[in-house]
Amino acid sequence: MKTRLGQIESQLLAYAQMRGMKTVRFGDLAEPLGLTRSQEQHLLSRLAKAGTIARVQRGLYLLPPRLPLGGVWDPGEALALTALMEEQGARYQVCGPNAFNRYRFDEQIPARTYAYNTRLSGDRMIGKVALTLIKVAEQRLGDTEESATKGGLVLVYASRVRSLVDAVYDWSRFNSLPRGYEWIRKELADGRVEAEQLVESTVRFGDIGTIRRMGFLLEREGVEEKLLRKLEQKLKPTTGPIPWIPTSPKTGRTSQRWGVVDNERA
Repeated sequence: MKTRLGQIESQLLAYAQMRGMKTVRFGDLAEPLGLTRSQEQHLLSRLAKAGTIARVQRGLYLLPPRLPLGGVWDPGEALALTALMEEQGARYQVCGPNAFNRYRFDEQIPARTYAYNTRLSGDRMIGKVALTLIKVAEQRLGDTEESATKGGLVLVYASRVRSLVDAVYDWSRFNSLPRGYEWIRKELADGRVEAEQLVESTVRFGDIGTIRRMGFLLEREGVEEKLLRKLEQKLKPTTGPIPWIPTSPKTGRTSQRWGVVDNERA
């Protein structure tokens, strides 16, 4: 970031601060600052490249709340993600490693913010905020809880139960198996989640592989039969079993009920 701002840059930020502007678009500042449209675009682009403001997408920028500035401004994940999702008219929920850390399944603090959403896929940078956006169908969003930030914004997270289901469903993206099985066992043992909640969330948000693996796990944990049957009813007979641990060789005893190869010792 520039530690010393030029006159026109200072005017832009002072004008925005005076009016309490948190975002600016191409065209918002040309007339009040006496700029041409081209000058305005170059000014905003220059400030974004310097790290003074943060580019959300073409033509839309986030502005820091106050001056003077020092270092590269970090808008924070809540502001960055909220601004992008609102601009896209998208629903979202923070998921994967961020949710795993939130619920203390995993102590590692992610360097990126992962979010299921209804509009965008791929990696993005908004200022210093690294986002991994995962586009999903509308019906795959749900089972969430909200978290208020110090800045008055609200982040939507996958719930504790939903995050456990995601650890099984999206294991390849989140590198979450077999660790996820231990998280589920511990959450059940400590009474923070109930087997019925896991079954309901698995049926609603899981695929066939998720249902098989979750059924196999819950049966081993001694969950009551009526809950296991709810999962089993979603399955069809299969001659193609899947490995319990996807990253290990598919060798071991096969559960005919779930179509899962118990390769935990492979």
